[in-house]
Amino acid sequence: MAPKADKKPAAESKVEKAAEKTPAGKKPKAEKRVPAGKTAAKEGAGGEGKTRGRKKGSKAKKGVETYKIYIFKVLKQVHPDVGISSKAMSIMNSFINDIFEKLAGESAKLARYNKKPTITSREIQTSVRLVLPGELAKHAVSEGTKAVTKFTSS
Repeated sequence: MAPKADKKPAAESKVEKAAEKTPAGKKPKAEKRVPAGKTAAKEGAGGEGKTRGRKKGSKAKKGVETYKIYIFKVLKQVHPDVGISSKAMSIMNSFINDIFEKLAGESAKLARYNKKPTITSREIQTSVRLVLPGELAKHAVSEGTKAVTKFTSS
């Protein structure tokens, strides 16, 4: 009986030491972490041994961001009965990326010229007027103003 009594205070002293080292409100870190074995993974999938997620050695796919879904939505608003080929969609995606780069570059230049650290809607509007030709610029400014007004009102 005496040896058991000696072990309890030793265990309590470890907990007290850990509590003294950590600031108030934070839990002390666990001393040892045991990784989940293969048997624990098998139990969660109905006992059949199948696990969710990707395999151990495989890499996760990196999601490539495109405008394809937005192009398709706009196409269906304008012409509900018309489709688009994958090559045409790729060209449209490249076109939008190109216009975006031109507008962003022009907006950055305008902000730099005026010694401003931020690109605002004013810089975007001016860059649209500079980059896009004639009537297209007028329509783009009109749509942009409408979008900003709708955004600020909600």
